[in-house]
Amino acid sequence: MHKEGEEIHVDDTEASGGSKPGVMRWVLGISLLLAVVAMSAVWIIPALTR
Repeated sequence: MHKEGEEIHVDDTEASGGSKPGVMRWVLGISLLLAVVAMSAVWIIPALTR
């Protein structure tokens, strides 16, 4: 963090206030995969039983 006149400049790490482990990326990826599997099952199972 540095000050230029009246402005205070903060970099990304200082502004976020912590680490960025990327856990949310895994949560979104797994939930997307589960949604695709569930929607496929809803479409395929009735098609096979007809």
